Amino acid sequence: MMSVRRAHRRWTWTAVVLATSACTVVGMPSGLPHPTGEGGVPSRRPVPGGGGEPTVRPVRSFREVRGLWVVRSTLTRPEEVRSMVQRASAAGFNTLLVQVRGRGDAYYDSRWEPRAESLKGSGDFDPLALTIRLAHARGMAVDAWVDTHLVWGSGSLPESPEHLVNAHPEWLAVPRELGRRLYGVSPAEPRYVEALLKYAREHPKTVEGLFTSPSDPEVKEHVYDVWMDLTEHYDLDGIHFDYIRYPSSDFDYSRGALRRFRRWMRPRLSPVRFEELDDAFEKDPYAFVDALPGPWGEFRRAQITDLVERGYNGVKARRPRMVVSAAVFADAHDAYEHRFQDWRGWLDAGILDVAVPMAYTADDARFRTEIREATVSAGRQDRVWAGIGAYLNGLDGTLDKIDIARREGVGGVILFSYDWAVSDGSPAGETPFLERVGGSRFGR
Repeated sequence: MMSVRRAHRRWTWTAVVLATSACTVVGMPSGLPHPTGEGGVPSRRPVPGGGGEPTVRPVRSFREVRGLWVVRSTLTRPEEVRSMVQRASAAGFNTLLVQVRGRGDAYYDSRWEPRAESLKGSGDFDPLALTIRLAHARGMAVDAWVDTHLVWGSGSLPESPEHLVNAHPEWLAVPRELGRRLYGVSPAEPRYVEALLKYAREHPKTVEGLFTSPSDPEVKEHVYDVWMDLTEHYDLDGIHFDYIRYPSSDFDYSRGALRRFRRWMRPRLSPVRFEELDDAFEKDPYAFVDALPGPWGEFRRAQITDLVERGYNGVKARRPRMVVSAAVFADAHDAYEHRFQDWRGWLDAGILDVAVPMAYTADDARFRTEIREATVSAGRQDRVWAGIGAYLNGLDGTLDKIDIARREGVGGVILFSYDWAVSDGSPAGETPFLERVGGSRFGR
C-alpha cells in the first residue's frame, strides 16, 4: 500500500503538472531553440557561436564554470570541508559539485535516507550546509552531486536497517545472468541480495555495486523525494545527477521489471501476438524481452528519461534558477544504446540544463571529438561543461584538456576530482596540483 508521504508526493507532482501544462514551465531554457527538422523533430545542428540569451540564469553566473567534483570522502570532518573550500577558491575554481548522496546514504540532513556510515561520531555536523556557507561567502557555486541508481558497493551490507538495500531489496536491479534464477525467489531472502553482491564482485568493470531498478515506481518516487528534499531545504546553486542510467544492457531483469515491460507492451501489440507471448511468459519470464529487443530497449530508455523529466520540472517549479546538470557517458551512442541514457534527447527536450560528458581520456584527439560532438548535440556551447579526468592526465594533460575545451567554446570544465588532486596529484615537496592549474590557466 502506498504510504501517506508517497501519496502526498504524488498529489503534489500531479498539481505541478496540471499547473504547468497550459503554459511554459518555469525556468525552461530561454535560449535559441534547436532548428527543427522534418516532422517537427529537433535536429542536432549547432547554433554557431552559441549566440542569443543564456539558456539558464543561475544566481551565481560565471563567464567560465571552473568546477571540481568533490568525492564524499572529503566531507567527513569540518576541517576537511574548510580546507577544501579554501584550496579550491585560492586556485580559482568557482563551482563545487559535492557528492552528498554517494551510495543511498546522506552527507546532509536528509528526511529520507540514513546518515552516511563514515559520519558516525561526527555529531550534528552537516557537510553540505557547511560547504554552502563557506563557498557562498567566497562567491562560489555549490551543486549537490547525487548518485541516482548506484546505491551500494559490493562489500558487506549497510549497517542501517533503514538503508534501502536492507529495507527494500525488491527495489534492486538484477542482471540477465541471474534473472531467471531469482525470478521466483523472494527479495527478503538473504540469498537474493547475496547473489547480486556476488555478481557485482565478479563483474567490477561493468557494475560498481548494487543498483536500483529504474522502472520501479517506488524507486522513482524515492529518488524524486531525495532530489526535492535537497532543493527545498538547501541554498543550492544546482543539482547534479550521476549514475542516471542502467549499469549496462545486461540489466534490469528483475521480476518487477519483466512484468512491467509485459504490461507496457500490452497496448502496443495485437491481441493475438500478446496472447502468444503471454503463454510463453508463463514458462519463461524472458519471453517478452527476448522476442522484442527493440521495444525492450525503448522501455528501459523511457524509464530514465521519465525520471529526468520529472526531476527537472520539480526542481524548476521550486527553484527556477537552480541549474540541473548530469554527468553523462561522453560517447553518446554507447550511452543511448547500452546505458539507456538519452542525454542528447534530454537537451533537445529542454529537460536538462547542462550535460557534463565524462570525457575521461588521456588522448587529446578523442577528448576533442567527444566534447565537440557534445556541443553539437546540445545545440549551444554553454549547455556543456567538459568533464576532465585529471587522475588520468596528470598536470600537463589536464592543462591541455582545459585548452581544448576552451577552444571548443564550452561553458566550463569540471575536474575529477578534488580528492585526487590533493592526494596522489600533489606529491610531497611539489607545488600542489590545484595551485598549479590555477596559476597556469585561471590567472591565479
